[in-house]
Amino acid sequence: MRKRALATVLSVFMAAASLAGCGKTGEEAAQNQSQAQPEAERGTEAAKSGETGFQTTYGDKVFDNVTLTVEVFDRSNAPEGSTVIDNKWVDYINEQMGKVGINVEFVAVPRSEEVSKVQTMMSSGTGADIMLCYTTSVVEGFYNDGGTYDLAPYIDGEGQAENLKKYIGEECMNIARNADGALWAVAARRASTAQDEIFIRKDWLDALNMEIPTTIDEMYDYLVQCKNNNPDGQADVLASSFLDCKQLVGPMALSFCESVLDEKQWNIYGSNVATLVYGDDGMVEYYRWMNKLYNEGLIDPEYYTHNDFAQTTKENIVSGKLASFELDANYQIDASRGSLLVNLQQNNPNADIISIAPMQNANDGQVYNAGYTMNGAYVFVPKTCANPEAAVTYLDWLATEEGGFVIYNGFEGEHYTMEDDIPITIDADYNSSDRDWIRNDLFLVGNAGYFFTDEAFAKATASTYPGYEDYVLKNYENATTGIVRYTPTFSGSKWTEYSTDVGLVIDEYVVKCITCVPEEFDANMESFRQELKANGMDEVIAERQEYYDALFQ
Repeated sequence: MRKRALATVLSVFMAAASLAGCGKTGEEAAQNQSQAQPEAERGTEAAKSGETGFQTTYGDKVFDNVTLTVEVFDRSNAPEGSTVIDNKWVDYINEQMGKVGINVEFVAVPRSEEVSKVQTMMSSGTGADIMLCYTTSVVEGFYNDGGTYDLAPYIDGEGQAENLKKYIGEECMNIARNADGALWAVAARRASTAQDEIFIRKDWLDALNMEIPTTIDEMYDYLVQCKNNNPDGQADVLASSFLDCKQLVGPMALSFCESVLDEKQWNIYGSNVATLVYGDDGMVEYYRWMNKLYNEGLIDPEYYTHNDFAQTTKENIVSGKLASFELDANYQIDASRGSLLVNLQQNNPNADIISIAPMQNANDGQVYNAGYTMNGAYVFVPKTCANPEAAVTYLDWLATEEGGFVIYNGFEGEHYTMEDDIPITIDADYNSSDRDWIRNDLFLVGNAGYFFTDEAFAKATASTYPGYEDYVLKNYENATTGIVRYTPTFSGSKWTEYSTDVGLVIDEYVVKCITCVPEEFDANMESFRQELKANGMDEVIAERQEYYDALFQ
């Protein structure tokens, strides 16, 4: 697929739930809409001629004491003496934005209630001037319902939002552009698209005198040996914990899949478990393999009863029960995930967990990795914002070194030193309490850091884990090695229509297929596929097929 085509994979047929207008109620909403609409219309018409008159590159225009409200996630993790809306970084932001006549006030939204709060704020007209959400269909739905600005008139023109365009990049920016050229949001650029990876107990591997597994059969042999001949003499070992296979498709599944061999086929089938089970025979073989592991006692016999898959996995890792597991890249090191390897080594100093590359695909012998889309959150401007020009100027400042780089990395000499143009942490503990707790949530136009390359991101991240730097570097290498297939962003109206019922089918049959006796597997899988067919799967795939046939021309 051409790069630009891939970047513009849009969920154009998806609609958000009943959010018409997205303005304030009654007369106030009507007044706000009537005031905002002429400027939006003027901007759209002018954009077509390439002359909007908007000045949105930071420093090009001084505003007349404009106040912007900006959404920020509240994770209830602020250090004593600070809040997410009142801290040294908020002060820094206002110091810099004050130079161009803009005052910034933050509106806290609980991270755990992201979507519901944003929907409520939009429907009641109480949204901030700059808002964010991770759900494509929700944000695009706001625009389609007339509730948010087309940002193209404020970004696309020559001399407009130059810092923002440089940082985000055209390919990532176009993810939030519709077929008419409108920008319904700014797609925040990921510093790394590394998604998930496989982890194993290196100390057990060495004690068993085995090599790092590279094939499905070698992985199976490793799991069997860890369970049946455990080097630590443990009798309660759970040899493996693979990603919640009712919802997610991890590296092990990709080693079986057939559609992953072709980029177009992956985009058609690789969006979720349902489409893969229905259209990819390799996914069937993955579940057959899981059934084998289950019947041989190599996975948790009650895995499907766990309400919090990740938390249960963490507990099993720290207690030393797991020989292998699949989770997010850098998971065994990441402090925000619980510093699992550090905690395990407190109980067992000889224990070691490393990441490994995905297994070779059973169909062509290649290594395939799943990657996130190049964007994370979507940043958008509701029509209730009185000055979208100032809002985009703020986003442009966030894309500068004085903006986003400082917010994410801190101040040179206090938080980091520069080595080969990469910020290297001075004191990880100090940064954790002073900067790290809020930096991701203030840096709206990026996800996971202000970096232009994966290499810089990995090196800078590694420096925050003294003593474990090599682990971090290897983690990101393994999570991005081989042929990367990115998460498809198109879902389609048919998936929206059928997804709830399909979810119930998945909940029932994934458990049946994994936990049944081997002799019943084929019958259960056939029933699984028939139930998917009965719940609209042919229509879902046909819609996706039509979309990607046009895209891959």
